Amino acid sequence: MSPHGLATWALRGLDPEDAHRLAILGLKFGLGPLGGRDDPILAVSLAGLELPNAIGLAPGFDKDAEVFAPMLRAGFGFVECGTVTPKPQAGNPRPRLFRLSEDLAVINRMGFNNRGLEAFAGRLSRRGPGVVGANIGANKDSEDRIGDYVTGLTRLWGLASYFTINVSSPNTPGLRALQTKAALDDLLGRLADARDGLPAQGRVPMLLKVAPDLEAGEVEAIVESCVGHGLSGIMVSNTTISRPALRSRFAGESGGLSGAPLAALSTQVLGEFAQAAAGRLVLVGVGGIASGADAYAKIRAGACAVQLYSALVFEGPGLVSRIKRDLAARLRADGFASVGAAVGAR
Repeated sequence: MSPHGLATWALRGLDPEDAHRLAILGLKFGLGPLGGRDDPILAVSLAGLELPNAIGLAPGFDKDAEVFAPMLRAGFGFVECGTVTPKPQAGNPRPRLFRLSEDLAVINRMGFNNRGLEAFAGRLSRRGPGVVGANIGANKDSEDRIGDYVTGLTRLWGLASYFTINVSSPNTPGLRALQTKAALDDLLGRLADARDGLPAQGRVPMLLKVAPDLEAGEVEAIVESCVGHGLSGIMVSNTTISRPALRSRFAGESGGLSGAPLAALSTQVLGEFAQAAAGRLVLVGVGGIASGADAYAKIRAGACAVQLYSALVFEGPGLVSRIKRDLAARLRADGFASVGAAVGAR
């Protein structure tokens, strides 16, 4: 067993949230793996951002923008930090993070715990090369949630490579209501107005992160809102509040489910967004990715890039290198010269 594999095994014996904090500390002290040079076949453009590979780190791992540099060095093509809210907040009471080992899944009801926008901005201002996105949200007790998103966008303008508008966490009461057409048009309209008043040289892509638990007709409405307000793309998807058959004793815990049980649902919804968008938006596939085959399925369903997080809980940070090798081999085996050539091939 490699040193990183041994560390992952040891961390699995701890409370999940304590293990995560220790992992962050280890990365800050330089204990993370080095990813090596990327295979050129994996390079891709994401809304004008040139990525060395299509495998990204999903938000939730680096909530406070502490370890984006070590995770880029570990081999991720891009890293998304957050979710960050204007004011610091403690989140929901512990325990709020559950490792469902039998299902290769995680349930969380963290509740946007983070140290706030100013601390986040200070760390992001010192970033070096590499694509680092900011996932922005609203405080639980906010009287103007849309205003919170505008504050996040404005404060981090020029610091982040791209922005993800998170309206799909199930752990902030009422947040998912922002995905309905009238509320979404209001949110995206105010964000577009704010963006248009900011320095043009700092213009970066904005993407919307959606839930996989959508009603009939909502996919098309969300796509049209995003296109109409000048967003670049959609992240599909956040965690699910649905519960497929699970074996773990934690299966009944409330919160968002991620990991292997989310893979099929998120890929299905991704395909629906790809059909509705018809090339007008870039799509990023998120949910249940633990192998090159999983990443390839998302790409063939319409994603130009993918993100993962939950699988790291079980596999450790060395997983990203294995996924990249497998994905490159699958692309070549099917005659594709690049990731971009395989997007939507399903």
